[in-house]
Order: sequence, then structure tokens, then C-alpha cells
Amino acid sequence: MAGTVFLYDPRPAASESAVQLMQTLDDLAGKVVGFIDNAKPNFNHLVDDLAALLVSKYGVKSVIKRQKPAATEPATDAVLAELVGQCDLVITGSGD
Repeated sequence: MAGTVFLYDPRPAASESAVQLMQTLDDLAGKVVGFIDNAKPNFNHLVDDLAALLVSKYGVKSVIKRQKPAATEPATDAVLAELVGQCDLVITGSGD
């Protein structure tokens, strides 16, 4: 059965303000990495393992983990402000 497959680029459309926000890190040594747990099952296990790897193998200084209220809700403004203020990199993800 032939069909059409749609592929979507998850990156935001390029705009002047979006370009200003983009930054790259030369390495992770000494950096603070944040994780936003989307409250789905098993994401916490993935984050724990990945955090340990980032610290032991890549020299990450520390890891901050915060959880959304529910998978269907956004992270609170307070959590976002905390992560923006303390982290060099924030990763959000999905579990199951």
C-alpha cells in the first residue's frame, strides 16, 4: 500500500530573535545541565543514567532535574526561570 509520509522539522522557523537565542557549547566540562522531566513513566530513569554519564565522562559540573506537573502541561514559569538562570544547557524529553 503506497502512501505519503510527512516529515516535520521540529526546529522553530528562523527569525531574528531565534538566531539570537541560539548558542553552542564547545564542550560540557564545568557546565551545568538541566533536565525537564515530562512526567511520563521511565523518563526519570533515563535522566539519572544520562546525568551520571555526563558527569563521569564529559566533566559536567552538576545536573539539575525538574519535573513538569503532567505530561500534558508545560513546565511552570518558575521552573523555566530557575533553569534559565542556572543552566548552560537544558534538555527536555519523553519517556514511556
